[in-house]
Amino acid sequence: MQEERSQGISIYVINLERSPDRLEKIAAQLRQLNLPFQRIRAVDGKLATPEQNQCLNLSLYKKRHGKLPTPGELGCYLSHYEAICMAAQSENNVSLILEDDAILGSCLASTLNALAAIPASWDLVKLSGVHSGTPIQVMPMSTGETLSVMLTKCTGASAYLINKKAALALREGLLPMSLPIDHEIDKGWHYKFQVRAVLPFPITHNTEAVSTIGEIPKSLKLPPHQRIPTHIYRVQTEIQRLAYGLGELWHSRLQG
Repeated sequence: MQEERSQGISIYVINLERSPDRLEKIAAQLRQLNLPFQRIRAVDGKLATPEQNQCLNLSLYKKRHGKLPTPGELGCYLSHYEAICMAAQSENNVSLILEDDAILGSCLASTLNALAAIPASWDLVKLSGVHSGTPIQVMPMSTGETLSVMLTKCTGASAYLINKKAALALREGLLPMSLPIDHEIDKGWHYKFQVRAVLPFPITHNTEAVSTIGEIPKSLKLPPHQRIPTHIYRVQTEIQRLAYGLGELWHSRLQG
């Protein structure tokens, strides 16, 4: 049975030229859900141009993340940046950004429509995640899911919904790269927008798919003494995330 079609939402799928099989798999899922999409040609980090390599702040990346980036991480970051720029320019106020190995839930269109009906309650919504993020419910949704604030880290960028406000803020602030994309886009306290998550996640990451980023060799990690600034940065970030989440929760209670 086909799901109702989501209205007024642009959908972008990030896909490498060398991965047509992945494109076909996610295209089949989107067709089943009656969700038209536009392909974003992913940046292949292994073939990055000098201009693209200059989009990386290597010293700051090492300080914040404690390791050297892989070419694939740069490609992933720039691919999401391109998708976010498309969202900022879209005729629709809301855009869904997907990686091509996402597994879509059968009720996704209903979730998208429910979120589109409460535009004042979010700016960026994570629809999948690797960690739970210690969620606290902000409001129940008409679909039976919950819109939540996350008090701890929730990595992964397989799927997220974004409005123009968030897309414009990220377009202006994402470059140069100093963190992996999934660590950067949920810093609502930095970009001044509302970050939320839908739970349970309506989209999952295909753990059986071979990563096109590639396994990160342990040798890319900096020596322990060089990672001290990284630990300090991470502690500061988690304190900011907790304070931000509690502030967002308090604000939503006042509004509700």
